[in-house]
Amino acid sequence: MNKKVLYLVHAAVIAALYVVLTQLAASMGLASYSIQIRFSEALTILPFFTPAAIPGLFAGCLLANILTGCMPLDVLFGSIATLLGAVGTYLIGRLFWSAKASSNICRQFKWLTPVPPIAANTVIVPFVLAYVYHLEGTIPYFMLTVGAGEVISCGILGLLLQQVLMRYRRHLFPAKA
Repeated sequence: MNKKVLYLVHAAVIAALYVVLTQLAASMGLASYSIQIRFSEALTILPFFTPAAIPGLFAGCLLANILTGCMPLDVLFGSIATLLGAVGTYLIGRLFWSAKASSNICRQFKWLTPVPPIAANTVIVPFVLAYVYHLEGTIPYFMLTVGAGEVISCGILGLLLQQVLMRYRRHLFPAKA
């Protein structure tokens, strides 16, 4: 299959999954406000496997935020937070795949994949909550609540997803076989 077509298909599927999983979390009341547990944020580990996840996650977050009725500045800054996290995860993936020969280093990089999206969202989203939505609370409080939601979404669910995908990576992401 043509590499450009495969890249576009991966990005589109990831974007669609992000939207669907965000809608699912929104229907359960988990996708907004100060404590957010978006199932879609587990997908932020995908740039570890494929660079196509970077535009896929960005587009998916942009669309999901629009479809869930977020304010324009939330759509913008929330999507930028996801983009920054995706780029960070991709860079960790590059280190992991290039360090394959050194198994100790290799194992350590794999566990760092959720750190960039957790950090990006924990720093950016609290300001959106405080200054766009004018929610009651302080920036440190929102950092704590958003960070906790991200640890659940990216850290726990994301790492579980990563463990499953490691088994099937040769079939799903042939460039990383």
